[in-house]
Amino acid sequence: MERSRTAVVYDAESGDDHERQGTVWTATSHIVAAVVGSGVLALAWTVAQLGWVVGPLVLLGFSCVTYYTSALLADCYRYPDPVDGAVNREYIDAVRCYLGRKNVLLCGCAQYVNLWGTLVGYTITASTSMIAVKRVNCFHREGFGAGDCNPSGSTYMVVFGLFQLLLSQLPSLHNIAWLSVVAVATSFGYSFISLGLCAAKWASHGDVRGTLAGAAVDAPREKAFNVLLALGNIAFSYTFADVLIEIQDTLRAPPAENKTMKRASFYGLGMTTVFYLLLGCTGYAAFGNDAPGNILTGYAFYEPFWLVDIANICVIVHLIGAYQVFAQPIFARLESCVACRWPDAKFINATYYVRVPCLRSSGSSPPTTVAVAPLKLVLRTILIMFTTLVAMLLPFFNAVLGLIGALGFWPLSVYFPVSMHVARLKIRRGELRWWMLQAMSFVCLLISVAASIGSVQDIVHNLKAAAPFKTSD
Repeated sequence: MERSRTAVVYDAESGDDHERQGTVWTATSHIVAAVVGSGVLALAWTVAQLGWVVGPLVLLGFSCVTYYTSALLADCYRYPDPVDGAVNREYIDAVRCYLGRKNVLLCGCAQYVNLWGTLVGYTITASTSMIAVKRVNCFHREGFGAGDCNPSGSTYMVVFGLFQLLLSQLPSLHNIAWLSVVAVATSFGYSFISLGLCAAKWASHGDVRGTLAGAAVDAPREKAFNVLLALGNIAFSYTFADVLIEIQDTLRAPPAENKTMKRASFYGLGMTTVFYLLLGCTGYAAFGNDAPGNILTGYAFYEPFWLVDIANICVIVHLIGAYQVFAQPIFARLESCVACRWPDAKFINATYYVRVPCLRSSGSSPPTTVAVAPLKLVLRTILIMFTTLVAMLLPFFNAVLGLIGALGFWPLSVYFPVSMHVARLKIRRGELRWWMLQAMSFVCLLISVAASIGSVQDIVHNLKAAAPFKTSD
């Protein structure tokens, strides 16, 4: 029997031999893990805003667009030929090769703003789940509606931020690989618990609640903004373009990486879409137009309290790991920029080794030595503190998720893949294919802009509602 061949990529610039053994199924699992996240908790509310007709159609539409543009992006993993060309290890490398350096700045801004916005969203979501654990247990002891069961979220955001400060001092992403595995497992845990709770709620009354047009509100303007916010939530739930190239970089060849990646994208997005439809539609059937913004924390479930607690704890553990996965690229970029700007500064290049007496492998062994880099300590502390502060100022789950999804969807999932596809195939301006691709990109741009408007309006509305007093005439 012929042994399977393992691809080995050589990076001439760094001299690094990079062995890749991934298959279509490992890539599929990476895609599902990247896509399925805290956005699933808002799906019932999202479908409730759009209704039984438009809601499922929009979920399917975003799935189709995401698959098509991910297939375009998969062909840009190598340059100039998608099968035999030089390898691009990161998204921004593909943009540099196909579109030139002038687009690298725009791509970098879109990527890192999206990554940082995700950190803000994760801080809000984690604190919301912490509050839900305390509230559910309080209601179980004191009875539903007890007045002292609604703690402030700011304290929990600070606790979450302090925990991230400790994790951020780990040397690199490789040192928290185990945390990523735990994060993936817990994300599936709370997703399936949410589906089970919604199914049980639906079975308890047996009616298919909701309407064809979705939730009705008194003002048409408010309905329009809720629909736009729902679109942003769906965009957030499907975005994974910023990690697609990195996932493709794990695949062995033959077969060609782009073909394997296209199959993996089809399987991964297909499974994700089926799950999204199940959870969104089951939640809408269970709650109707009163579906909560967060299915686990929005006063939807309190019993069995232990199961709701497990689901929320899974959310917290998942976001602890996911936060670091999204934060490490930002840390690396900031530290690289500072080191390039002041290459000879002692503070930047210094590393101190601190002995920790309480950490010993055995009683007679010397204390463990921990490396402390002042630059890393200061920069990462400032970033995490700033992120936590912004989350405390904008503690609105649905609105922040919608804004992150709206800002990241068009540039990363549509514009750059389409532009690189046009450049790779040398499609001339004015051709039918060019017009069709530009039309799709323009429609997605309009959706992103509209969803951003809806999200910002919801943030402003919530800020006004949360104001301690109103000025009287």
